[in-house]
Amino acid sequence: MTPSPNHPITQSPSFVRKYIFSTDHKTIGIQFLFTSLFMLLFGGLLALLIRWQLGWPGRPLAFMETIAPEGFPGGIMVPEYYNMLFTMHGSVMIFFAIIPLLVGVFGNYLIPLKIGARDMAFPKLNMISFWMVPFAIAIVCAGFFLKGGAAASGWTAYAPLSATLGPGQLCWIVGVIVLGTSSILGAVNYVATVINLRASGMHFFRLPLSIWALFITAIMVLLATPVLAAALILLLLDITLHTSFFLPAGLVIDGVLQPNAGGQALLWQHLFWFYSHPAVYIMILPAMGIVSEILPVFARKPLFGYHSMIYAIMGIAILGFLVWAHHMFTSGMNPTLGTSFMLSTMVIAVPSAIKTFNWLGTLWRGSIRLATPMCHAVAFVSMFVIGGLTGIFAAASPVDLYLHDTYFIVGHLHYVLFGGSLFGIFAGITFWFPKMFGRRLNERLGLIHFALTFIFFNAVMFPMFILGVAGMPRRIYDYTSYAHLSHAGGLNRMMSVAAFCLGLAQLIFIANFFWSLFRGKRAGDNPWQATTLEWATSSPPPHGNFAAIPTVYHGPYEYSVPGRTDDWLPQHVKT
Repeated sequence: MTPSPNHPITQSPSFVRKYIFSTDHKTIGIQFLFTSLFMLLFGGLLALLIRWQLGWPGRPLAFMETIAPEGFPGGIMVPEYYNMLFTMHGSVMIFFAIIPLLVGVFGNYLIPLKIGARDMAFPKLNMISFWMVPFAIAIVCAGFFLKGGAAASGWTAYAPLSATLGPGQLCWIVGVIVLGTSSILGAVNYVATVINLRASGMHFFRLPLSIWALFITAIMVLLATPVLAAALILLLLDITLHTSFFLPAGLVIDGVLQPNAGGQALLWQHLFWFYSHPAVYIMILPAMGIVSEILPVFARKPLFGYHSMIYAIMGIAILGFLVWAHHMFTSGMNPTLGTSFMLSTMVIAVPSAIKTFNWLGTLWRGSIRLATPMCHAVAFVSMFVIGGLTGIFAAASPVDLYLHDTYFIVGHLHYVLFGGSLFGIFAGITFWFPKMFGRRLNERLGLIHFALTFIFFNAVMFPMFILGVAGMPRRIYDYTSYAHLSHAGGLNRMMSVAAFCLGLAQLIFIANFFWSLFRGKRAGDNPWQATTLEWATSSPPPHGNFAAIPTVYHGPYEYSVPGRTDDWLPQHVKT
């Protein structure tokens, strides 16, 4: 980063203190950025191996025999390795890429800057929260080097399978417990900071939508993550101390009746989904906040329905805790109970539709500037609509009985978490990159990366709906063994080719990111002419963020204000 001469760094800590064990929220946010982008790349490579097997089942991949001889004897992937791949792909993407990118990066970097604070409420706790993440990654990935390989029970870790696998599964459980602890510590910090450290005049209904989304997400993390941690500890006890919380009576493994049985496998599903359905919103609400931040800047209009957007976020968060069992329609649930979960799930469409309507209302008759962040933000809205609409099919219990565990669900999940969350992440990175590093990304490369990502993402994910309706199960190693899926080969090969093109398109983003980091055009303090407080300080901001803490006089989206020469009115400018 390049310090600004107008706002010199007032402290000179050592290199280790400044860049490694830093307590500065901005450095920690950037540490999260590099760590989680690396894990995003790693998770993407695992996905490409999955697509290789699905595109060309049984075809050798010669170099993999050297890298993973047990998983690729003769270069051909074995079913056990395939199970490990989709488990680790889902786990890496959800736990170590999307959640840290949305919550760790933008929460740490933006909250103090946007509320007018000098740092987080608990800077040392913030540092500890970050360093638990690489520790958790090391534990989970250690499974790759153990006998039997890494975890292989799916990212949902359903019992009793997850309670009966090898040491790689044990590493997964311990690593996710460590990561969950990190999330809880971070969430405590976010909530305390937003409540206690807001600048003068920054009352709650002057907070930017991105801060509202992160604030409510942090509350969801505090309420949901301890449930997952407790479930994982019980699962750990089943494996290590041979308790039987999740092992049913009469369980036979390899012809041996298990002595420590008598528990409930369904109990795991209830506890897991009580966390994991809110986790879907933990992965999408911050992206909604980011997009709500970017659309007014590039439409040069106030955000349509600011207050209703806040209430919609609250509504989505509350409803997210009430619908976990819609993931369990096929578990033998009483149909009457299933109907209640079906109806409550469909009610989530109301606040989601309010948000979508308000985004479109913000764009309507705006002075649209199609810069890279804006393109990603608009892509988020359109992909989220597809993800949301396909979720209605999965929420309807009679339809879900047919679609459950098919590729339709995989497509729905990826439209929400890739088409939604990742386009939101790309929007956020390209929007705040100038503030973080003082330089601008190359606009042409940014637009090329966006266009290719948008095209190839849809070429990979949309056919999943077709395959799902045709009955192709998810997590299937070789569909060519089934006569009813004999027609699926051509579509799968097309999807795999598109997946490799999607992967290659990300090289453009990587090249643009690192080239611009050192050679990009100087950004200036406020390159987008935005109104919120982070743009009132230098790029990048100095230690302590502001030369003097600003006072807030306006809401966050004062664009096209009548009577002003400029079409924007910063929050800290008194009129």
